[in-house]
Amino acid sequence: MRPPGGSLTGTLVLLAFVDLDLDPELAALRPLGGFFVLHTAVPPLTGLPNLEQAYAHGRPAAPSDAYTDPLAFRVRKVARTLGAPEDRVAASLAHQGLAARLWSVALGAAALYGRVPDLDPRLLRWDPDRSAPDDLWLGEVRGLPVASLDTVVRERHLVPLATVLSSRHGVSARLLWGNAGAALASSVRMIDRWARTAGRPDAAERARTLAAGLFTHPDLARTIDPATGRRRTCCLYYRLPGGGLCGDCCFDRPPGRR
Repeated sequence: MRPPGGSLTGTLVLLAFVDLDLDPELAALRPLGGFFVLHTAVPPLTGLPNLEQAYAHGRPAAPSDAYTDPLAFRVRKVARTLGAPEDRVAASLAHQGLAARLWSVALGAAALYGRVPDLDPRLLRWDPDRSAPDDLWLGEVRGLPVASLDTVVRERHLVPLATVLSSRHGVSARLLWGNAGAALASSVRMIDRWARTAGRPDAAERARTLAAGLFTHPDLARTIDPATGRRRTCCLYYRLPGGGLCGDCCFDRPPGRR
């Protein structure tokens, strides 16, 4: 990935010739892999909460389930599944997974369509008991210009998500924004790998250019070392039983466990 820098302004010319608008099923995203797929049909379960509801809770509901407090449910599911020794570890990993989904869908669409789907939290139904691609369902496909990419993901999702997880679980904002930066960089790498196989260097270049602009925002700036591609914070994965270091970890070896 190229060093963070640049802006989204210059990408409008670059993307002008691929402004295809979005198809109702976002079908072009499917070949990129599960993290990029976004269902647009009616969810198979009725009553699924939307992401606005997930971000609205200041404290976990009691009892917590996938409908009354989906975010608390997700953190507890991650903790139980992975054997996380403390809530903040599970919260960090749950956060990184959702951030990766949102960046992948939005950046993938921008790279392939030249448009961004409106991921208004009220339109996105979330099943916190499922993994990608069966976790998110978009109620209505509405195309937005690529200049709205930062607003669509960082402002509308990652800001309120970081607020509630920091409040509940004591996860530092710096760590959570490190997760967001790492998730964005990972999305770029996945698009780049697909583009090489598919013979679409134009899509890879658009993804890199857009990401460089996103990394200029203070929330994301300095989350990734531009020289090495490694993040500057740790997601805490090493604290899981048998957990090691991620490929982009800031550590060279796992810190001593308490």
